[in-house]
Amino acid sequence: MTDLKTALQTEARAAGFARMGVCRPDAIPQAAGRLAEFVAKGRHGQMGWMAERMHWRGDPTALWPEARSVIMLAEPYTPESDPLEAITRRDRATISVYAQNRDYHDLVKKRLKRVGRWLLDQAPGHEIKVFVDTAPVMEKPLAQAAGLGWQGKHTNLLARDLGNWFFLGAIFTTVEIAPDPPEGEHCGSCTACLDICPTRAFPAPFQLDARRCISYLTIEHKGPVDPELRPGLGNRIYGCDDCLAACPWNKFAVEATEMRYAARPEFLSPRLEELAGLDDAGFRAMFSGSPIKRIGRDRFVRNVLYAIGNSGEARLRPVAQGLMNDPDPAVADAARWAVERLQCA
Repeated sequence: MTDLKTALQTEARAAGFARMGVCRPDAIPQAAGRLAEFVAKGRHGQMGWMAERMHWRGDPTALWPEARSVIMLAEPYTPESDPLEAITRRDRATISVYAQNRDYHDLVKKRLKRVGRWLLDQAPGHEIKVFVDTAPVMEKPLAQAAGLGWQGKHTNLLARDLGNWFFLGAIFTTVEIAPDPPEGEHCGSCTACLDICPTRAFPAPFQLDARRCISYLTIEHKGPVDPELRPGLGNRIYGCDDCLAACPWNKFAVEATEMRYAARPEFLSPRLEELAGLDDAGFRAMFSGSPIKRIGRDRFVRNVLYAIGNSGEARLRPVAQGLMNDPDPAVADAARWAVERLQCA
């Protein structure tokens, strides 16, 4: 089994993963309680699926009782430039680094399947299941248990040799593989990720209130965003990278090897007025193959209008005025808010 694990690590690297670690399915006994507390406090917001699947999400052994090992893999998507620079261009939009090209779900899953097929060839009669952020699997606690890194004060996973710009994938298998020692926490007294958050989404270190998180508000939240939080969105129209970008451990970040994670030119600081003019067909065409497509045109344009309202650019006021009677109530509300914000610009 030691030889198998060593060969598996080699195969994982060949498939494009930077790191691999293994843990038992029962390696995160604390996860269920933390998840229950998170949901009980309402910090999951409108993400009802978290509450509905808590039993599976909090206990990997319940998700697939036959599993004996969980293989956790990390794939870097490190940006080529500083994401914090983009938020200073107020008349242009900022899209989260991970969404500036192809949907990572598809790319990571293909790599996981490749590694999984290899494992099954070496261990006939066994089974695997692969997961990439779309099933009730708590990847970050599992990755920490597998030794890949630790959940930082911003609740994201980071590693001393990877920074925090990487995707996680999981392979559950019936094959017995020796587990790795879990990683400890190495944040020390640093609070850079907490201090930079524009909407104060962290009630305390290692805790997140999704209802105030820009990534949640621009992606998961349906309907109008709380007016109190709208100014904090700035020009971020899909996701937010501030807490990731602020982490000092990124000085050890590994360069991304997958070219399909490199930003498409049209996704780097696109003009707000051009995005606001997208109809449903135009939106679908522009974001085909992108994770952005899943939020739909209405939520996307709502976000663009918040950015227009925050731009301070009086020339964008007519753009917002043209959407004040949009059929979608949240878009129309965002347009009215933007017009009012730009009256004194």
